[in-house]
Amino acid sequence: MEDVAREAGVSGQTVSRVVNARGYVGAATRERVEEAMQRLGYRPNSAARALRSGRFRTIGVVMFSFSSYGNQRTLDAIAVRASELGYALTLIPVQSSARETVAGAFRRLEEHAVDGVIIVIEAHQLDEADVEIPQGLPVVFVDSNRGGEHPFVDTDQAQGARLATEHLLDLGHETVWHVTGPAQSYSAERRREAWQATLEARGRAVPEVIPGDWSADSGYEAGLRLREDRQVTAVFAANDQMAIGLLRAFREAGRDVPGDVSIVGFDGLPDAAQLWPPLTTVQQHPERVGALAVDALLAELDGGSRVDTPLVGTELVVRESTGAPRRD
Repeated sequence: MEDVAREAGVSGQTVSRVVNARGYVGAATRERVEEAMQRLGYRPNSAARALRSGRFRTIGVVMFSFSSYGNQRTLDAIAVRASELGYALTLIPVQSSARETVAGAFRRLEEHAVDGVIIVIEAHQLDEADVEIPQGLPVVFVDSNRGGEHPFVDTDQAQGARLATEHLLDLGHETVWHVTGPAQSYSAERRREAWQATLEARGRAVPEVIPGDWSADSGYEAGLRLREDRQVTAVFAANDQMAIGLLRAFREAGRDVPGDVSIVGFDGLPDAAQLWPPLTTVQQHPERVGALAVDALLAELDGGSRVDTPLVGTELVVRESTGAPRRD
């Protein structure tokens, strides 16, 4: 670092700030230091930095599912935000909720020497596994009802489901059918609860839910069940993929969308606007969730205290898959 400082014509403290991504350094000075590092072949010694600072500058991420759009976007946002702040990621996938599997993930994280952990869960699985968090390890939960002594960050699932259901009722539909996500999913449960509460608050009948698993195939199967019932004029699918399956099933049966039945999804897939008809959907913001999770974890590391974050809001994006019901 002394060699780099001499080469760049700056102080050792300035080089340290650039290397550790801490403190203000002007853009021109930072560029001069980075060019000197490149010319001299300087690479920071992570072990030495950890001994000196007490930080490994690595964040662990435990994730139960990589298949959902929201989790993919959240992980991407975590990686981008961590990189901006000079942190690397250690990713530990967990395929089972068995206690030994989840406990093994924490053991692996301890072996990898991380400063803290972000747990991105798709379900109640961590609660069911009843695994104790290693003492002294800062943790932030994403998409969880774990709460308690640890901060959590999440989309406002209930707000999004309420917006979708109210939109269909305001168009004049008598009630709204619902295709749910997996039974063990926290997100799916919150969306279902808000759908039901909205119908009850309006004094409307609450139809039996049709189970799904987030996939377009399960949405298609749900559509095969719903399309034969002419009383079904409005459906809220718990994600856009299942809404895509519904569109196909109703179209095959000759039922027009939105003339005969209106469909709303949830997620805000980029391709939703390119479907026919373009899909009305609830836009969530997993990129904000991921960035907030990193910020909350680093705030815990810096201050040693819990940081509560607000739920990340959603918006309803109205397109051509929804309309007023036909009056025969």
